[in-house]
Amino acid sequence: MIVLNALFPIFALLVLGAVLKRVGLTDAAFLKKADKLIYTIFFPLLLFWKIGGAEPAGDDQWLFVGASLLTFCIMFVLSTLFIIHGPVTPYEAGSFSQSCYRFNTYIGVAVVINSLGEAGIAYFGVLIGIAIPVINVFAVSLLIWFGQTAAGGTSRLPLVGRALVANPLIIGCFLGIGYSRMVGSFPLFLDNTLQLAAMVTLPLALLSIGGSLSFSGLRAHLRLATVAAAFKLVLLPATAAVLYALFGLEGVARQTGLIFFCLPASTAIYVLSSQLRSDTELASAAIVISTIFSFVSLSVVLLAAG
Repeated sequence: MIVLNALFPIFALLVLGAVLKRVGLTDAAFLKKADKLIYTIFFPLLLFWKIGGAEPAGDDQWLFVGASLLTFCIMFVLSTLFIIHGPVTPYEAGSFSQSCYRFNTYIGVAVVINSLGEAGIAYFGVLIGIAIPVINVFAVSLLIWFGQTAAGGTSRLPLVGRALVANPLIIGCFLGIGYSRMVGSFPLFLDNTLQLAAMVTLPLALLSIGGSLSFSGLRAHLRLATVAAAFKLVLLPATAAVLYALFGLEGVARQTGLIFFCLPASTAIYVLSSQLRSDTELASAAIVISTIFSFVSLSVVLLAAG
């Protein structure tokens, strides 16, 4: 039942988002506006509220973060070696690389809330606040290394740096961590306000993700997108499981981390691939494939934890 309870609501809203787009009740303009509202306002508020009102993560949180970042580093090296020695062109390299480790935060929060509650969110918030800058450095470095920016394209680096510093999700996480440690609870009027604001966040985010899934180019890039999904949904969580065991991590920390590493690829892959001139069709195909198969990997992790 834990799988049904945790994953079915997410799957249902993703499908509903795709259906609403197909029948014309939403469109690209609406989804773009919704994404902006979610990213800049509602999701940071949700993270601040959930993390700020939760008990701080346990004493093992930095061990947990260290093991998780090491997992990312190993995956970045392995995926880069595959790019160099495998059937990946320089034009595809950036999109493929991101598809192997970039995660969908919205789906992650929904699964963690449904399965682990606020105890899991405390660990999840600490991790994504640190992981988002790290994976962006990986992604941008590899995109530039393979030369897919135009002449003068490296001038985009300061823009990327400023975007990371001003990332609303990172700000929401760290403000929530700070509030949790200094205060620990919200006055009722503020708690009710944040709760109302947060209620719209995950449903709107999941509807938007479902409506944004694009199947264009799926057939042409099916093989490489499936390889990327195998890196993301099989090799990445397996590496994390080994490292968590070596680091002695158990309980909520381990469960949160394994859920985290079984998440589908983020839709942000498409955006960065477009900005830095990598293969956006491969990015779209990888997002679709990993979203579909993530329900298998997440089910395995939830069943093992349950």
